[in-house]
Amino acid sequence: MENLLGKIQESASFIYNLLTEQPTIGLILGSGLGELADEIENPTKIKYTEIPHFPVSTVEGHAGQLVIGQLHGKQIVAMQGRFHYYEGYSMQEVTFPVRVMKQLGVELVVVTNACGGMNSSFKPGDLMIIEDHLNMTGVNPLIGPNEKELGPRFPDMSDAYSTELVSFVEETANKLDIPIQKGVYAGITGPTYMTPAELKMLRLVGGDAVGMSTVPEVTVASHMEMKVIGISCITDMAIGEDLEPLTHDQVVEVANRTKPQFMRLVKEVVSIL
Repeated sequence: MENLLGKIQESASFIYNLLTEQPTIGLILGSGLGELADEIENPTKIKYTEIPHFPVSTVEGHAGQLVIGQLHGKQIVAMQGRFHYYEGYSMQEVTFPVRVMKQLGVELVVVTNACGGMNSSFKPGDLMIIEDHLNMTGVNPLIGPNEKELGPRFPDMSDAYSTELVSFVEETANKLDIPIQKGVYAGITGPTYMTPAELKMLRLVGGDAVGMSTVPEVTVASHMEMKVIGISCITDMAIGEDLEPLTHDQVVEVANRTKPQFMRLVKEVVSIL
């Protein structure tokens, strides 16, 4: 995106003029998980189509708006629907909202997604704390000129998913008696689901779950030195040796069933932070 910094400032200024308080926590809500934004109190809702330079979400299950308000006393900005590389957007466009969040004052991003489980100890409906990721997309949102005002040319990714925050989310889930997994998220471009051979490869290189989002947003958040919590909803089993046909409707259906536990966990995490 040309004049990236200027576009970030324009978008943030438009949003900020509609707010009474500065948000400190950002939520990115994946397929079937956007209902959490409906829990936000005193909400200001802004359609993506109204925000200068924002892309528009085209995926079923994504409402396509920012919801800004209070959740357990914390000021939140939630993306009710995200953008994906497979929609035809550049990686800079996909991650643009994260940069706008930072400009608004957000220092912590909670990234969620619906994904396939490659670890045989997982089952559909499980929640997984992301400990690390594999960028299998073949691209990186930081390719191109670097805006030094946004972050360094060569950002460190050794603690992209803060070890301290991973432990905190795990302890919170245990306190709520919510079964929780931990693992490595393999990010792919999509929009096709993977072949058995591809899934076997990803498992061999260390992936526990596979999905079509999250990695770009976390990369950009790290570039801007934002803290990240990643939580995946395992909607299907993506085991290469025993793969069954899959549709997006099935993914959304399982995400919907998992929503109550997911919402309890995220709300409790936010309340303690």
